[in-house]
Amino acid sequence: MATAQNNNSKLVIKLLAVVIGMFGFGFALVPLYDVFCDITGINGKTSNQAASYQSIEVDESREVTVEFITRTNTGMPWEFRAQTHRVKVHPGELNTVEFYVRNPLTKEVVAQAIPSVSPGQAALFLNKTECFCFNQQPLAGGDEASLPMQFYVDPQLPEDINYFTVQYTLYDVTARTNDLPQKENPFLTQQESSGK
Repeated sequence: MATAQNNNSKLVIKLLAVVIGMFGFGFALVPLYDVFCDITGINGKTSNQAASYQSIEVDESREVTVEFITRTNTGMPWEFRAQTHRVKVHPGELNTVEFYVRNPLTKEVVAQAIPSVSPGQAALFLNKTECFCFNQQPLAGGDEASLPMQFYVDPQLPEDINYFTVQYTLYDVTARTNDLPQKENPFLTQQESSGK
């Protein structure tokens, strides 16, 4: 009898350890997946840091078409569109495109744009030197803005890729920025953060 209880206790402990291990592994999957996507370019994730542009030899013998698509996440009220829907570029050539945003509400909204590239492999060769997606974008009610994106396609882009799509999805992150402590919220003026 005592042996059966002892065996049952060991089994329960092992099962609890498995459950805790699986729970921890589930939490670790998200950062591991992000690292995997950054390394391989799978899922079309692009870098969130500005690339530097130095004198890169432009490959004028080759032309790549880049298409821009925009969308807003559910509940995001802004009007958002690419001013240039499609551009033909030479690898290594620095290019600038503009995006239009308008906040139709009467209150300020803070947005964050998340890019993705299709096919995913092309994300490794899209270098953004300036992009509105690097930072959150506050816009007062009724205001509109033109947001630049400056980029170049790495000349190492595989020969079989001559067309790819960059999609920006715009999210409303106002609640998240309002939840930050005042000293950390970059959108509060100095007077507001001091409580005056």
